[in-house]
Amino acid sequence: MIKHLQLKNLKAWRDSGSVRLAPVTMLLGSNSSGKSTLLQSLLLLKQTAAAPDRTLHLNLGGDEANDLVSLGDFDAVLAHGAAPRQFEIVLEFERPEGERVRHGRFACSYGQTASGAVVVLALSLSTVARQFRAVRRERGAYAVWVDDEPRPRGKGPQLAPERSMAFSAEAIALLGPDGAHLQDLSLALRRELEAIVYLGPLRQRPARDQVWSKGMSGAVGAEGQQAINALLSDALQPGAGQGAVLRSVSAALQRMGLADRIEVRQLGRSSRYELLVHKDGVDANLRDVGVGVAQVLPVLTVAYCVPPGSTVLLEEPEIHLHPLAQAVLAELFAEVSQQRQVQFLVETHSEHLFRRMQTLLARRQTTTAHCQMLFVERQGANAVLVPLEVDEFGTVRNWPPRFFGDALGEAREQARARAQRMREAAGG
Repeated sequence: MIKHLQLKNLKAWRDSGSVRLAPVTMLLGSNSSGKSTLLQSLLLLKQTAAAPDRTLHLNLGGDEANDLVSLGDFDAVLAHGAAPRQFEIVLEFERPEGERVRHGRFACSYGQTASGAVVVLALSLSTVARQFRAVRRERGAYAVWVDDEPRPRGKGPQLAPERSMAFSAEAIALLGPDGAHLQDLSLALRRELEAIVYLGPLRQRPARDQVWSKGMSGAVGAEGQQAINALLSDALQPGAGQGAVLRSVSAALQRMGLADRIEVRQLGRSSRYELLVHKDGVDANLRDVGVGVAQVLPVLTVAYCVPPGSTVLLEEPEIHLHPLAQAVLAELFAEVSQQRQVQFLVETHSEHLFRRMQTLLARRQTTTAHCQMLFVERQGANAVLVPLEVDEFGTVRNWPPRFFGDALGEAREQARARAQRMREAAGG
């Protein structure tokens, strides 16, 4: 699980400070406030770790088929007026390894070469007891440092970091017995990034039917394009737990009032299948029901099919849902994170989702340690993060004014207008 995140000079963030990320973290704020950049920074690292070119320092995107995010070039990412011209990403994580939990910290600052490429200026990988650093020197050479030793273990261009998070084979060999410890730490970080799953705000419209690829992958895709295949795999692949995801998604849809259940049905004797939605005694193809069902289906599918230990990044999971369904989403995030050990980082504009999370706190169905609510606002050109102070009764002590509108003010204005019209009617 990712425990803390910090951004410096990255887009609108001069310095986010160390942001605590809970098992369920909700990001709220106005449009273009900087919320998405917090999630994008993790996606940058994830797609860099997956890059086929191990000498790449940071993959800012551009490959629409494979990249999760595309942020342009160095100048587009660097905060306006940043001096010196460099930005930094820091994250802390915990990852179970057998009987113990590995605590790791990654910190990397990036600059620009004369040719315009993004380059690592300084990389630090550390645990509670050990620290390994690679620092860029002149002409592309790097010095490798261990702990607080007064001198570097070695210098040279062959010691350049790989994919932002790994030391080169030459650096590992140089460190001798310490190299194995560093390799374990790099591997734990890589697995943490590989465990990130992203579902964006724009989900593809589902096909009326499709061929089951017979794969076991539970990936739904950044636009939810593989959600139906993930459900087909769950329902049709023999083995322990067959159909468990489909049943869980059905139960969630029922709680939301969107469907009684869903069902996978083969079309004749062909290899094509459709997803049926049962509601009030009527069964219909997923394509023929309200768009809200199709839009939330990837959200529910990813929640129940990702492996334990995953971190799920969700943007606007509530789109096209009625208020009750949005509120139930909050319950599902709290429950699934506890039951399946899945972390949810949710960017949302939903008042109903947020209010239900407050209610869960008041009911003691979750805790402030398990659920973190963050508000992002702009102060001039800079993004500022405000952790909302929520007590055990769900009351927010430092709620930013008028973000969800002014419900009491609207009610007062309606009463004033009603009284005015009544006076006018009586006078006439």
